[in-house]
Amino acid sequence: MKCPYCAHPESKVVDSRPADEGASIRRRRECLSCHRRFTTYETMESLPLMVVKRDGSCQSFDRNKIMSGLIRACEKRPVAYHDLEAMVSEIEQCLQSRLEREVPSTQIGELVMDGLKKVDEVAYVRFASVYRQFKDINTFMDELSKLLQDK
Repeated sequence: MKCPYCAHPESKVVDSRPADEGASIRRRRECLSCHRRFTTYETMESLPLMVVKRDGSCQSFDRNKIMSGLIRACEKRPVAYHDLEAMVSEIEQCLQSRLEREVPSTQIGELVMDGLKKVDEVAYVRFASVYRQFKDINTFMDELSKLLQDK
């Protein structure tokens, strides 16, 4: 690792510890030339996920879009922000663990709905009404009936 102070190409690792709940490793290094210390972070490189939209277009996966949809669905509901963050991380991890690099948006929507169903049923129905594009009250009532049957 190149020293940020003197640009010497070699350094030694003085200390290593997990960071970001195990998602990366924090390394304390010392330059072998000027003996100044600096910190580096090592993270696993992940392959980019592509989302295939309903119209067939592709775009890169953006966890912020999922988060904003969850926040909208959980507005004025007793759902903690860290629960939503955990749900988004779980969805992202599930998608990254699959071998496909292209994921249909419908799969992502189903994962979001499964997570919301466990956290808050009202937020689930809100999200489902937009995601499934309910056309009338009967479709809405069908979804509510399914939710009640699952209980």
